[in-house]
Amino acid sequence: MNSRQIQRQIGKSGISASAVGLGTWAIGGWMWGGTDEKESVRAIEASIDAGLNLIDTAPAYGLGRSEAIVGTAIKGKRDKVVIATKCGLNWHSGKGGHFFDQDDKPVHRYLGADGIAYEVEQSLRRLGTDHIDLYITHWQDPTTPIAETMAALEKLKAAGKIRAIGASNISAEDLGHYIDAGQLDAIQERYSMIDRDIESSLLPITRRHDIAMLSYSSLALGLLTGTVDPGRTFGGDDQRKDNPRFSTANRQKVAKLKEAIAPIAESHQASTAQIVIAWTLAQPGITFALCGARNPEQALDNARAGEITLAAGELAAIDAAAAAHLTAMDA
Repeated sequence: MNSRQIQRQIGKSGISASAVGLGTWAIGGWMWGGTDEKESVRAIEASIDAGLNLIDTAPAYGLGRSEAIVGTAIKGKRDKVVIATKCGLNWHSGKGGHFFDQDDKPVHRYLGADGIAYEVEQSLRRLGTDHIDLYITHWQDPTTPIAETMAALEKLKAAGKIRAIGASNISAEDLGHYIDAGQLDAIQERYSMIDRDIESSLLPITRRHDIAMLSYSSLALGLLTGTVDPGRTFGGDDQRKDNPRFSTANRQKVAKLKEAIAPIAESHQASTAQIVIAWTLAQPGITFALCGARNPEQALDNARAGEITLAAGELAAIDAAAAAHLTAMDA
């Protein structure tokens, strides 16, 4: 493993992982205009070779496709990676509430004990492993008490099938219930320069209870890379196609941010995306930054961010640039 990669702890679990993690939603293809499986495997392999050992996936990313691709890529390398995957979005039963349809299959939010017991076995099979390092409830299920969900997860932990427990897309109230019910080691939430609500709602709680925070959409679906030109269009089922975040006005604002922080990027011989990721990891309470990659080049670019330490003055300058150029963005 690249010794220059920052390593951090996943709560009280005793598991350490690279601060920059590979997010594999796009690799599943769904809502990203499809996927190239061979390139996706190469992206995962490149991430591992560069020292990123945290890989985040989920059954819902392409109805198992992302997990299966990850399983292919880590074959023979299981001891080199920390795998995070999820439960609670299922298409095998009608239990829980309907959430969305994918490939004409109704997907429900369900975190009952029977659903979790079924889902973990499917994930283990697709990933080709006998254990999951961090098992995360993907979206919360209002039809199941959190105490029941945590009891099922603690049972899996005692059996050695999972090593740590996490929760995603939760409210502060949900978080309190998880903490009351057992050992929660991590949460996963949307966070970036333009999505900072959790700084006042969730992060004060996680910091107080030594719970790790994994940020997703750290680059705001790629908007904050500074490489999405004003004229670029998105096709197929790519979620960015009709997303107001990707308006021409917003892209122009990001271009101004890129220009403002260019001297910092140049001093670190880094890209805009790398500086944004490094900034994210420097924010109080943010433990890991998950970043997507669909080819080896993107994977290596993300990995470089895990080697960058920004000085206090640089962080202040980036904050000022973000305040000046990213305010009042279309949501």
